[in-house]
Amino acid sequence: MSEIHLRKRGRTGRITLNRPNALNAVTHDMVRQIAAILPEWAEDADIAMLVIDAEGEKAFSAGGDLLGIYEAMSADDFQTPRQFWRDEYAMNAALFHFPKPVATFLQGFTMGGGVGVGCHGSHRIVGDSSRIAMPECGIGLAPDVGGTLLLARAPGRLGEYLGTTGHRMGPGDAILAGFADYYIPEANWPGLIAKLESTGDWEEIDRAAHPAPAAPLAGLLDRIDANFGGETLRDIVNALRHDGSDWAAETLARMDRNAPLAMAAAIELIHRARARDRIEEALKNEYRFSHRIAEKGDFREGIRALIIDKDKSPAWARDAIDSASVMDVAQMLMPLGAEELKLEDQR
Repeated sequence: MSEIHLRKRGRTGRITLNRPNALNAVTHDMVRQIAAILPEWAEDADIAMLVIDAEGEKAFSAGGDLLGIYEAMSADDFQTPRQFWRDEYAMNAALFHFPKPVATFLQGFTMGGGVGVGCHGSHRIVGDSSRIAMPECGIGLAPDVGGTLLLARAPGRLGEYLGTTGHRMGPGDAILAGFADYYIPEANWPGLIAKLESTGDWEEIDRAAHPAPAAPLAGLLDRIDANFGGETLRDIVNALRHDGSDWAAETLARMDRNAPLAMAAAIELIHRARARDRIEEALKNEYRFSHRIAEKGDFREGIRALIIDKDKSPAWARDAIDSASVMDVAQMLMPLGAEELKLEDQR
């Protein structure tokens, strides 16, 4: 069974992720296939827009293929995950800059690598089951696939909160944070996709949209801004410790489960993405961390605890939540020289 279905349907180029039993986790082969078809469809006059969806009810895509990455790293093969990321990030940039409308239908979990496929489009659609998150810090990785640019563009300091806690957003919060654009009940998706295939008229999405559901995070924005506005993870942790509220205590407890180095790097990556506001810059900086974390750091241990042994008790290299220093982060984000990720500026 093919992991991904690529085909022309009416006026659309159609991409359907097809690993429902693996929550549509994105493999290297899926990345290559998407990357190969995008230039062809960009030049195809018969195609007015792209429509990207996924099989199964549980997930659009819950992330990247962590098992394959873990097996490579366990064999001291660090080039395989690095090449995966290089190809994946180039594909993320190509989707971000695709010259025609891109509609994505984000049911269930859309996390990590799934965000890279589903949340760089122009018309991102969520329904009641949608749960969108950047949970990479929980496995020792930092938010990537261009996610730090999305986080940087979220209102106020919401991005820092989402990136360090891995909070799962429902449909209203996903629209509030800028990870999605439209709320449409999922029962209406098949009919809408059929119209898009028939007409290629992306304004059908505007006509089908319903008012966005409530966004619980909206009521927390002031508190998030007050606590997550620091320059470093240590600043944020100190603010939360002095906040004194139940919410702050719960937030600290959630962050305490994550890898300190990954969270500290996430803060810096979001700040850099906000300063430059270009997908190429965000991906380049993300790749510096990914490249190094393949060989050193907490990534292998994070995958072990989550999906191999499933004990959910990772032994991070640093014990304390705020123990990663500014120097630790700087070393992870230094230029890579000949290994630097080079993406064509497609603006």
